[in-house]
Amino acid sequence: MKFDWAKECAAKITTAGEAVRAIPRGRRILIGSGAAEPYRLVEALVTHGTHLANNEVVHLLTLGPAPYVEPGLEQRFRHTAFFIGRNVREAVQQGRADFMPVFMSEIPRLIRSRRVHIDVALIQVSPPDQHGYVSLGVSVDVVRAAVDTADLILAEVNAQMPRTLGDSFLHVDQIAYLVPVDDPLPELLSQPMDDVSLQIGQHVASLIADGATLQVGIGRLPNAVLHELRNRNDLGVHTEMLSDGVMELIRAGVVNGTRKTLLPGKAVTSFVMGSRALYEWVNDNPAVEMRPSEFTNDPVTVARNDGMIAINSALAVDLTGQVAADTLMGRFFSGIGGQVDFIRGAARSRGGKPIIALSSTAKGGTVSRIQPVFGEGAGVVTSRGDVRYVVTEYGVADLWGKNIRQRTMALIEIAHPDFRSGLLVAGKNRCYVFLDQVPPRVPYPWEEAKTERLPGGEQVLVRPVRITDEETLQSMFYRLSDESTYRRFMAFKRVHSHEEIQQLVDLDFEHNMAMLLCRMEQDREEIIGMARYDVDPATRLGDIAFVVCDEWQGKGGGTLLLRRMSEIARARGLAGFTADVLTTNTPMMNVFHHSGLKMHAELTDGCYHVVLRFEGAEPKRLVPATKSNGVA
Repeated sequence: MKFDWAKECAAKITTAGEAVRAIPRGRRILIGSGAAEPYRLVEALVTHGTHLANNEVVHLLTLGPAPYVEPGLEQRFRHTAFFIGRNVREAVQQGRADFMPVFMSEIPRLIRSRRVHIDVALIQVSPPDQHGYVSLGVSVDVVRAAVDTADLILAEVNAQMPRTLGDSFLHVDQIAYLVPVDDPLPELLSQPMDDVSLQIGQHVASLIADGATLQVGIGRLPNAVLHELRNRNDLGVHTEMLSDGVMELIRAGVVNGTRKTLLPGKAVTSFVMGSRALYEWVNDNPAVEMRPSEFTNDPVTVARNDGMIAINSALAVDLTGQVAADTLMGRFFSGIGGQVDFIRGAARSRGGKPIIALSSTAKGGTVSRIQPVFGEGAGVVTSRGDVRYVVTEYGVADLWGKNIRQRTMALIEIAHPDFRSGLLVAGKNRCYVFLDQVPPRVPYPWEEAKTERLPGGEQVLVRPVRITDEETLQSMFYRLSDESTYRRFMAFKRVHSHEEIQQLVDLDFEHNMAMLLCRMEQDREEIIGMARYDVDPATRLGDIAFVVCDEWQGKGGGTLLLRRMSEIARARGLAGFTADVLTTNTPMMNVFHHSGLKMHAELTDGCYHVVLRFEGAEPKRLVPATKSNGVA
């Protein structure tokens, strides 16, 4: 039998105008969040609340109107934003409203402790069920704490509000007045993905393994990340916000939560924001678990998810790794939100990864988002001690465990090429880097990085060398035996200087190329081998040299490096390779003999001069390099 809630609750039903007349003067009013803003009650607050004076209005971002911040209403209302949305941004920046910097996980504690006491809660709910319970619908977040502690609750009962499950229910007896409405929820549709966001999405996705649990928001960048995860398996979701992109991955079976360590099988969120299709999908959906912000955003709770991946955006990052996310040009723009909550939670998760993703430039490419220092008035939301991964369209900077010099170079490497030289000069002026440090000359060829297996089954990463590999490469050379060092350099070397190694890693990837052989241990790389060639434009042959750590010699690493270097060289129009090999270096000669390349060797003074040619190659003629980077 259908439950006739209007008949059962007739004594509580009224109009929005009548309901707001119950609000006392001088009290704090919380308005429901996001797409659950009760905009008829909000409108009535201004049009029918003429008796009000000095009432504070607080809320997170809301998608509906905010008439209480309009000029001329200052004697009646003063808004305090927990997070600054577009509808109140001008009022905050002009001083008609306030901003409270606070972690989203802590807002409910402020409310429950009555440090921020909520006198009145204006909310939007689903119709009551036969037991008298309404659902908070698409926004539980901080509203849960508000309705649990408010002295007066006024609710719009919207026939189109989905009934969501989890910690989202409130008995109608707790509500003073009910205002029936039948209105579609406001939608928030993200902008289409562009080339930059897709490139960032690919880099972020490279950090995400099967079985990971995601926190991700809405917008071009989050959507691009989710787009790149379509081929993953058994992903989970624990996030403050659930979007259309997550819904699509759940529908596709990519997200199923089967490997989650906290609430397996459930997509956990505190609010839902997106399209009408999303709102319809979450209705009475047992796969979606709505929880308040003190649960979803608590870093301790977040860390209970193994493999937690937190993906957050920023307005700018400085060369030390500080993140500015709530302030733009010295003016408050958004808020702290859940960024720090999830960054810290993911950092403490077993196998977790906190990620800051942002485009390399702003204002049509005229401003770098990687900055030497922040300007006056910029606010640091996430400290340099919390930041681990920073991602732009130019790659991934892993900052964890790195000193300021290493961080500076890693961030310059993923900055837009137009700004790298200027950033390096700024780094030198601040004594962050070596005075003779060179910047990356060209964008890094991420597409050449490949995961391979050696004949013994060991999985390795073969990738181009980066300018930030200097110290780890130097460490590898110092681990070599004297014999291996002599084979590589044809001399006994006791010192591998900064100048020498910097030359080895300073590439243009056209006239010279170097590939590293890396052993992966969790998310840490150990360099165990390297190959490099430098091109002679006259012959279109690359002078190539190899080195493999002693303990990895004889396991197929040299053969793998030669194969990858051959693939890269062919694609770049080379005719083949030349190499000088000591007669005692039998293993290297064996690699060349079994390469399948046409080989010619001449013996001179105890050394083979080897020429390897590609069959059928008609290479393009290279433009002479402007700088030689060969190392003897």
